[in-house]
Amino acid sequence: MNICFLMYPWEQIDPENDTSLALIHECVKRNHGVALCTPANLTIRNSVTNAFCSVIDRMDKVPANLKSFYKKATLREEMLPLAGFDVLFMRANPPLDPIMLNFLDSVKDDVFIINSLQGLREANNKLYTAAFGDSHNNIIPATHVSKNKNYLVRMIKESEADKMILKPLNGFGGSGVILIEKSAMSNIKSLLDFYISNSDGTSNYVILQEYIEGADKGDVRILILNGEPIGAMRRVPGSDDHRSNVSAGGSVAKHQLTKDEKALCKQIGPKLVKDGLYFVGIDVIGGKLVEVNVMSPGGITYMNKAYKTKIQAKVIDFIESRVLDQLQAFDRRSRLRNEVENA
Repeated sequence: MNICFLMYPWEQIDPENDTSLALIHECVKRNHGVALCTPANLTIRNSVTNAFCSVIDRMDKVPANLKSFYKKATLREEMLPLAGFDVLFMRANPPLDPIMLNFLDSVKDDVFIINSLQGLREANNKLYTAAFGDSHNNIIPATHVSKNKNYLVRMIKESEADKMILKPLNGFGGSGVILIEKSAMSNIKSLLDFYISNSDGTSNYVILQEYIEGADKGDVRILILNGEPIGAMRRVPGSDDHRSNVSAGGSVAKHQLTKDEKALCKQIGPKLVKDGLYFVGIDVIGGKLVEVNVMSPGGITYMNKAYKTKIQAKVIDFIESRVLDQLQAFDRRSRLRNEVENA
């Protein structure tokens, strides 16, 4: 199998904790061909979509340790047609680049893409949770999204809670997430001005979300593969930051899924699969879905350390199975067409 990871540059990888590196390492261990490219390296040659790829050279012996593998791996540059790969694994960081998807539209019928382009288009931002139709806020906290400052101020005043979460629509990794309190209403309008208004006259959408009790103790990251949870961890905020994201200084701990969390996964899993979102990370607080991460969900290395497991093996098992299914379906169609042709 040949797989291309469409991701951030190799030099930006954290060799100890990077989920993409764990997935790449698993592929190399299985002797699959692996190439990497960034969205900026997509190009078209003679009407064929190509990419300037960094191809990982085959290794006689693949180091078992991620850090050693990263250090010893050698890469060579090649311009390669994307339709020649069996799999495109989308691992680029948000925000989603729509031009990247336009390039990939030309190969979506030739190669298995995880996650699907249509799924990424629908779910790459924080509005996707509205698609689950939870009007009574049973699994999703009450959420408001707007550019209208007066409306957002009104929602804050009408909220029964004293605290709410404010965050930019296109943020990731916990960037820009702040806790606001009614007792500080005099500061809220200036905060909204800062989040909404740009110096060039344009404006940004912001998310105002119900504060869930217990959020100060952290959230739960659950990795879902083909609609089923395959790993979870609790992310605990640092002593001087309300955000639990590891990139924001949070720490991780073991976590066993609760009854409510299992029910949540069961409820949203079928839609994720239907939308071609085979590998996602969801963030949960108090049994409620806060975010769906579909571009480059992380957490594998932390879960592996906590549970002495190899979650990346399950992900690559699934990809191999899907590619095999596609190859067998293609062979079957070819045989049947030949039978008709020769009749």
